[in-house]
Amino acid sequence: MQVTPPFDLVIFGGNGDLAMRKLLPALYHRHRAGSLCDDGRILAVSRSEMDRATYLNLAREALVAHLGSHFNERDWEKFAQRLDFHRVDANAPGHYSGLAMVLGENTGRVRVFYLSTSPDLFMNICRNLGQAGLVTPESRVVLEKPLGRDLESARAINDAVGEVFEEHQIYRIDHYLGKEAVQNMMALRFGNSVFEPLWRRTWISHVQITVAEQLGVEGRGEFYNGVGAMRDMIQNHLLQLLCIVAMEPPANMDADAVRDEKLRILRSLRPLTGAEVATRSVRGQYRAGAVNGKAVSAFLDEPGIPSDSQTETFVALKAEITNWRWAGTPFYLRTGKRMPEGIAEIALYFRDMPMHLFPTVGGVPNRLVIRLQPDEGLRLDLMAKIPGDDMKLRPVGLNLSFAETFKQRPVQAYERLLGDVIHGRLALFMRRDEQEAAWMWVEPIMQAWVASGNSPKLYTAGTWGPAAATALISRDGFSWHEDY
Repeated sequence: MQVTPPFDLVIFGGNGDLAMRKLLPALYHRHRAGSLCDDGRILAVSRSEMDRATYLNLAREALVAHLGSHFNERDWEKFAQRLDFHRVDANAPGHYSGLAMVLGENTGRVRVFYLSTSPDLFMNICRNLGQAGLVTPESRVVLEKPLGRDLESARAINDAVGEVFEEHQIYRIDHYLGKEAVQNMMALRFGNSVFEPLWRRTWISHVQITVAEQLGVEGRGEFYNGVGAMRDMIQNHLLQLLCIVAMEPPANMDADAVRDEKLRILRSLRPLTGAEVATRSVRGQYRAGAVNGKAVSAFLDEPGIPSDSQTETFVALKAEITNWRWAGTPFYLRTGKRMPEGIAEIALYFRDMPMHLFPTVGGVPNRLVIRLQPDEGLRLDLMAKIPGDDMKLRPVGLNLSFAETFKQRPVQAYERLLGDVIHGRLALFMRRDEQEAAWMWVEPIMQAWVASGNSPKLYTAGTWGPAAATALISRDGFSWHEDY
């Protein structure tokens, strides 16, 4: 594992949920693996009134809670030496002079500004960083999603950030791109000759991409009510996964070569507008039910949610790519909260045989399932003969678990992505034109929902969404993965 150059990593919102739950554990793992150089500092900043000792206690508690058996006191003591806290009100220009004193004048160090805050603060933070002279040639800024509420607001944020940082300094993060299984999908497609002839409309009948959560809004009701499933998941995570599945082989693995191919897919998505949105999209909202045998309340009864909220917690879409490789092959995207399982997977269904010679049991089609979570791996479903005199077939699965195969703790998404930021590797981050192309596709769908005046379709918590989602895919003669 390559050791980083000397760096200062400044986390705005350093005592927030993302920092405590994801960023600090990822950096701890990097530290423990020896991939962070000794001269690497982590500075948490927020407007909270606290001293370093208080922050270290909060950080330790978070690491104990989220790392489990991977936490040990000796590693923590060394990791804690990297950590500091400084009070900065993101909207107060005067506070940035104190940050400048902490960072010092060494402009040759890598300087990463991670904006783990509401997107509403991105513009002011970047402007204040620029005015305080904190942006050096070796500076990078990391932007969390969702970047804006629509194309116009996304462009406004990108314009403001672009006034301070060059495009090659801007890292628009989507943690799904850092997952081991997504990396392996690239290896599967472009490192093995067996699948390339089959990876096209001729042999694949359809593709399903599902990201399902058992969780509700988890105390983030006010935030989620202003975002919804389309902005929170489809515009970034699921469209990025679609790009990785569908893209053409890049000329090489350089950042722009990879991102050019993803952009071509986004620009090839058939637009959904007007009345067509009603037949190719479903939005839902969960009502009271049970998840894992535990009763859960309706979305409208969650704290911070208005009683008349029209925010969707579930989306299903039928997408089509109008290019030579995929024309006529539907891509079904689905995401939702309060689902029966917390899973993320991509399933590619191969076309049926032209005729059936053998009687079958079960009738599951050939498919390749790429699991992203909770356990990462691959499964290829085939038909095999049942032992005995009769020539009967049944489905069997060739199952590859990355954890069992490689016998080592997988690198988590934020570990990989934070390492890439410090090293200056952009391949796993979205370019501005990529992001805007995604907004251009989803925005007309959201506008059509509003124009229709229809409320989201209700579904019971603990189920797989509204019945309309089943109808969406069954009209084409297919079923969602869990229904087979």
